[in-house]
Amino acid sequence: MASSDPHATSILQRCLQWEAIMLVGISDLISELPLETDCMENSGEVSLVLDAANYAAQKHATQRRKDAAQTPYVNHVLGVAQILAHEARVTDAFVLAAALLHDTVEDTDTTLADIAARFGHKVAEIVRQVSDDKSLPKETRKRLQIEHAPFCDRDAKLVKLADKIYNLRDLDRDTPIGWSQERVAEGVSPEMDAILDAIYRDHNLIN
Repeated sequence: MASSDPHATSILQRCLQWEAIMLVGISDLISELPLETDCMENSGEVSLVLDAANYAAQKHATQRRKDAAQTPYVNHVLGVAQILAHEARVTDAFVLAAALLHDTVEDTDTTLADIAARFGHKVAEIVRQVSDDKSLPKETRKRLQIEHAPFCDRDAKLVKLADKIYNLRDLDRDTPIGWSQERVAEGVSPEMDAILDAIYRDHNLIN
């Protein structure tokens, strides 16, 4: 999405920089995993992922993203799983299933008990760690995300990073209807910029 507004362009550039460092974060997490084959081990794992995709499609069937095209919401969860599978080379069926289901508890009538009963407790635990309590005010939810992030397990961090990357790419592709540049800039504060620059230096991405 091109913009002639220098302020808007700067915000989007920083969003893209955040996307890059999140990809580095995924790479760091993946490097800690044991080596795996490039495919799932059995048909049961494939079935789990496909069942999760179908379940997510049913639960998000009437929901739309906030872009101008009103993109079906299920595109988002499919995209998050694709980032993990194609870009991060994640082959863990539980992680991919959780990626597909990561918004069901937060944004539909699904409960964690529903997820556990159908997909198992491991998938339900990942979904629990990446789900916000929508009954809380937005600022409280954002604060709790930051407070809880260091204590999430590796699988939950992978899903959360892929989710953020997808959303940042969406901001670059098509700003949601009704979003001002100030709204877009909420996640690009001076404090966040300072953290980003420090991470870039640590990874030798800037001088």
